[in-house]
Amino acid sequence: MRKLTWFNTTALTLGFAFLYLPMVILVVYSFNASKLVTVWGGFSTHWYGELMRNEAFLDAAWVTVKVAVMSSTLATILGTMAAYVLVRAGRFAGRTLFSGMIYAPLVMPEVITGLSLLLLFIGIGMDRGVMTIVLAHTTFAMCYVSVVVSSRLVSFDRSLEEAALDLGCTPFAAFRLVTLPIIAPAVISGWLLAFTLSLDDLVIASFTAGPSATTLPIKIFSAVRLGVSPEINALSTIMIGIVTVGVISASLISKRSMLRQSAEERAAERT
Repeated sequence: MRKLTWFNTTALTLGFAFLYLPMVILVVYSFNASKLVTVWGGFSTHWYGELMRNEAFLDAAWVTVKVAVMSSTLATILGTMAAYVLVRAGRFAGRTLFSGMIYAPLVMPEVITGLSLLLLFIGIGMDRGVMTIVLAHTTFAMCYVSVVVSSRLVSFDRSLEEAALDLGCTPFAAFRLVTLPIIAPAVISGWLLAFTLSLDDLVIASFTAGPSATTLPIKIFSAVRLGVSPEINALSTIMIGIVTVGVISASLISKRSMLRQSAEERAAERT
């Protein structure tokens, strides 16, 4: 085991400081009593109260959460199906084209994706709103879900599925009762990743959003262009707290599922 040298310690400290020190400063200044975000005027939760009374931010937050939940759920379903086909279907006509279409949003610039989706919605005469943002976010988020689930399916022991089929399960029942519970941590991780991507997206949402649907990143970007207000610091702090709780919860759930899976596999081997 290699010892931790002063160089490694310094590099690690500077790296974490570069990543997290701005967030810490933002959280501290969200409790600033002064209207000037760069001047400390004492500890206060006044701006959190002002944020709760800001209807524009609250409406944008509701639209953002609604879009994120709907798009991440659709992306998880479609991405899991795509991953299953890519891993289990073997070679079929059009496989290369299918996999290319699945992974294209990973390398496609968001401006190109947003513009192409905007032209599509205009071409079919679809009014821009919540549904257009959901469809757009589903389009680019499902490829991330597919990558996560595919990596788990590749290492999946297919003998467990074959045993279920030998015992009388239909292919769908074997997938529902055996495969899906085992790959559930990957599916949950894919959903959380899609939810985070949708929550954070600005470029694609700005192309596909309409006057009746403004997401929180668009609202924050519009407000920051006129100057950073303490309310934005408070809003950002709340978002950091929600994401932190979500990541910790997901990690605990995944760890518990993996421990339960290992215990069940050991019990199956003993019997």
